[in-house]
Amino acid sequence: MAQHFQEQLLQELPEAVAVVGTGDYHKIVDVIKRVEQGERVKQVSVEPTYIANETIPRYRTTTEGVAYLRVAEGCDYRCAFCIIPHLRGKQRSRPVESIVAEAEQLVDQGVQEIILISQITTNYGIDIYGKPKLAELLRALGKVDVPWIRMHYAYPTGLTPEVIAAIAETPNVLPYLDLPLQHSHPEILRAMNRPWQGRVNDAIIERIKEALPEAVLRTTFIVGFPGESDEHFQHLFQFIQRHEFDHVGVFTFSPEEGTPAFDLPNHLPQAVKDERRDVLMKLQQPISLKKNQQEIGKVVDVLIEQENPQTGELIGRSARFAPEVDGQVYVRGEARLGTIVPVAIEEADTYDLYGVVSC
Repeated sequence: MAQHFQEQLLQELPEAVAVVGTGDYHKIVDVIKRVEQGERVKQVSVEPTYIANETIPRYRTTTEGVAYLRVAEGCDYRCAFCIIPHLRGKQRSRPVESIVAEAEQLVDQGVQEIILISQITTNYGIDIYGKPKLAELLRALGKVDVPWIRMHYAYPTGLTPEVIAAIAETPNVLPYLDLPLQHSHPEILRAMNRPWQGRVNDAIIERIKEALPEAVLRTTFIVGFPGESDEHFQHLFQFIQRHEFDHVGVFTFSPEEGTPAFDLPNHLPQAVKDERRDVLMKLQQPISLKKNQQEIGKVVDVLIEQENPQTGELIGRSARFAPEVDGQVYVRGEARLGTIVPVAIEEADTYDLYGVVSC
């Protein structure tokens, strides 16, 4: 909001003393000093270029066993519905050595799971090395003494044989693929100006499943994009039905001022968008239930994150669940917060698993 609205925020929030943009975090101390001297500050770079590295102290707000590790910032794509390039600037990756150094710091703090994030993780390194270097990064992180490394935001066309091999051959890299597909129909994907321009087809998904048979596949879709017809929607419905993803999130298109999609014709009524979202979520529920029921009878590693002080019940996640977006594992027994313990799975519902600590 600070990057996008700037002066407007200062006008509408008279109690605000400063507005700091996405590329100006490192100037926060100077901003505070200026505020203390009575100045009302707008510190917003037109083109954000800053990205933090391992030398910058950070305060983590996640549970003690988990940390996000930003490998790159910004985006060079121009998807029609997305304002991120305007807000965060062009892609700028951190060197492999910087990322590994921060990962080592996180391990020293007791972190058990590192989650790699950027706007397009499969494009990591292209801006500084001349070509994507995700495979090399994953193999370098494989030497870090952390049990789980999870990767978010993997564009399917960037899952090259080299990247897939790195995932398969690096023991602490989880075979968990977060694929932001957004739609399946070529016409809608072209209208969205997605980087693969309509090439998300059955062959890509099947190739991933064949190469990584144990992979957990999560994806997100947008329904109600301007011009989405009943035929387009049915194509998406059948796509989800056919591929049985482990986790699916469905969002209704929201027009964002300043994006090309905002000015497109043939916007759909909100009621239609809501109905299509509900139809897809209802379609996915029995698929998710079946996937979870396949875990019953297994002993799986679970990262313990919460404890109910009244009941003593523990809550954690197995490797097939990412924090905040997927399900949880409800655990009976004793275990310390921030540790990974074996849990025998006894029950499952649409979103969550239930089990007991296995000695």
